[in-house]
Amino acid sequence: MSAETRLRSLGIELPKLSAPVANYVNAVRSGNLLFLAGKGPSAVDGLRPQGKVGREFTVEQGYRFARSTGLALLAVMQAELGSLDRVRRVVKVLGMVNADPDFHDQPKVINGCSDLFVEVFGEAGRHARSAVGMGSLPNGIPVEIEAIVEIGGAAKAVKRAKTGRSRKRSRR
Repeated sequence: MSAETRLRSLGIELPKLSAPVANYVNAVRSGNLLFLAGKGPSAVDGLRPQGKVGREFTVEQGYRFARSTGLALLAVMQAELGSLDRVRRVVKVLGMVNADPDFHDQPKVINGCSDLFVEVFGEAGRHARSAVGMGSLPNGIPVEIEAIVEIGGAAKAVKRAKTGRSRKRSRR
């Protein structure tokens, strides 16, 4: 089953793609790899969650924030590639958890994103991963995740501007 079909069958709707909040881009392609910039969880009731997992948020809430962040990363992939079906494999995920110093369950939190990627991409969603605790994250968000994916398939169609001139082939 294709990733796009799996997404629909799971009833998952991707969030609107958010613009970068500083001087960077959402993704950079190098060869057959797509490097995705770090994203945080979606806003709830118009407010982005702020706080530390292990203090203001539970592991379960952190898991949901990581899943929400995974949805944002999927939206970037879809926007950059035209279709999630072009993702050949999720290669690497780096999950950062804004955690209380005594918190030790970062992997359980980042599973929210990892589980989502496996749901959507199947075996191709299994990836290498780091899940680390941070003293703080931008704007106090509880989770930030970045990813690297391998891409394949046809390139996104590029519209070419019409010049109004016809080209004549020269014979040599």
